[in-house]
Amino acid sequence: MVASYSPRRIASLQPSATVILDAIGALDSLVACTRYCAHVVPAVMDGKRMILADSWTADTQQIIRAKPDLVIAAVPYQEKAVSEILRAGKRFLGLAPKTLEDIYTDIATIAGVVGRHQEGKVVVDAMQKGIERIRSRVNCSTRPRVFCEEWGKPIISSQMWVAELVEALGGEYVVEPGVRTSAEVIRGVDPDVIVAAWCGAGDRVPLGKIIVERGWQETSAARSGRVFCIRDEYLNTPAPTLLQGLDALAWAIHPETFPRTKGIRQITAVPASAG
Repeated sequence: MVASYSPRRIASLQPSATVILDAIGALDSLVACTRYCAHVVPAVMDGKRMILADSWTADTQQIIRAKPDLVIAAVPYQEKAVSEILRAGKRFLGLAPKTLEDIYTDIATIAGVVGRHQEGKVVVDAMQKGIERIRSRVNCSTRPRVFCEEWGKPIISSQMWVAELVEALGGEYVVEPGVRTSAEVIRGVDPDVIVAAWCGAGDRVPLGKIIVERGWQETSAARSGRVFCIRDEYLNTPAPTLLQGLDALAWAIHPETFPRTKGIRQITAVPASAG
């Protein structure tokens, strides 16, 4: 009989992996994670784990000192760091999701690796049902044009999974997901709703300032007061956390149907100047 193997000591350099471990009940196996993981899973700050700076500046030797038998990170990760991790005899799992289907696969993969297949299936089912439940409540004759950005300088549109959530809400995602765009392009497509969810910024995006500096005061979104900031981790963490982002987007796009939820901020009046 071949013995099964499941890692007992995991280092997570990706908040989504930490969320997934928590969702499937495997957080006890986490021995190291980044400080950004604490933004989505506060329980990791219980003093039982090594807290690393972040995915890109984390010291490889510090990771190795945590004695993980599996390291999970987003790829492309630092090539030199991956080589050092593998040379130290540690397993490495790289995640690179683009779509909701990719995220479901990542959940199933991590659940399988740690021997929690059924728990992973439950989490995926809950995400799919949550999205379909929201989709079933949308009944609109027109499709609101929606622009979401994950970064401000340069302007980068949110990822494909965000576009899929917008589409589930009956919206039209106005630019290609996950690419660099410009203030001029966004003015041209004239979105009805603008959402900023900058990586690492929490809910601190200066909405009024960017609308003025980019010359977006005359967009339909600005004129109707439909400019929003959604917490970074709600839309940029490819994990079950996206259901919170979906709830926030639902209110932003269809305030007549869905209630306001946590993690979203709105400006209803755009200042005349950046000052």
